[in-house]
Amino acid sequence: MNATPEEIKTVADVLDKARIGLLTTLDEDGHLVSRPLALVDHEFDGSVYFFVAKDSHKVHDIAANPQVNVGVETSKGWLSISGTAHLTTDSQKIDDLWTTGAEAWFDQGRDDPQVALLEVDAHTVESWTSTEPKAVTLLKYAKAAATGGHPKNVGENQTISL
Repeated sequence: MNATPEEIKTVADVLDKARIGLLTTLDEDGHLVSRPLALVDHEFDGSVYFFVAKDSHKVHDIAANPQVNVGVETSKGWLSISGTAHLTTDSQKIDDLWTTGAEAWFDQGRDDPQVALLEVDAHTVESWTSTEPKAVTLLKYAKAAATGGHPKNVGENQTISL
């Protein structure tokens, strides 16, 4: 991993607050398709995970083209994670990351034969983060709109290579 500890912390801080990631794949017709998926809660190690059904459109899209993007938004900021996705059915990994939230999506729970993990190995992360409360940021936007200027000091934008 090429990222600094501070850059990893930036990504981890946003992901720690996130519950949903917007996964974008390329379908068989070459169109971008985005869908919300519940992020699996774990310490960020360069990858993000989602529980998925093995036989789903997103899995078929990824089998044909594993390049994906995951968008994340929280009160801590926004992330655009570009990476390569692959499916895993490793029972130990699934057991380690299994949650009651995942249980709700599979008719037979953890024993459902469709249970799999989608792992997205991040290549780059475009981040926009703010340490100020959202109300302060919105006030800066309103002031800029009223005065005809641009918002100042509303956050930090960076591209992180992993």
